Amino acid sequence: MSTKFTTHNTAMIDSQTLKLVLGAAELHELTSKYLCSKLMDKGFVITPKSLNFLSTLECGVNYASEIARNIGVSRQMAAKTVKELCSKGYLEQVEGMGKQKQILFTKKGEVLMSESRHLLANIDKVLAKQLKSKSLDITLNTMKTIKEILST
Repeated sequence: MSTKFTTHNTAMIDSQTLKLVLGAAELHELTSKYLCSKLMDKGFVITPKSLNFLSTLECGVNYASEIARNIGVSRQMAAKTVKELCSKGYLEQVEGMGKQKQILFTKKGEVLMSESRHLLANIDKVLAKQLKSKSLDITLNTMKTIKEILST
């Protein structure tokens, strides 16, 4: 979103928050694409959308209704995505209590997520060298403060 004048000469105020939000979204997209590319080099078949979905799951038992609520999608959309990831071997569904099935990572899914964490840890090392560790900590604390302010 531009911060310049529109075609109707309506002034658009410059906003650091807007720049931060757009920058964070771009960084998220770049990180997802980077991870998927590196994971594909290791033999995994995964899209950024699927990897993002998997990253929201708990390591233990998950339920479609909880997943849907946590990420803001319908239960049907969560169930469809779970089914796709089950077919790729990253998740499995097992009978649970009541009607809801338990959603669990398979061994392959756990390895995928572990590899993702290793790749992110390698990025951490590069960032620590180039930005200095304190700079990264300050950025993370600033983001936490902004989140707290916006959550009120």
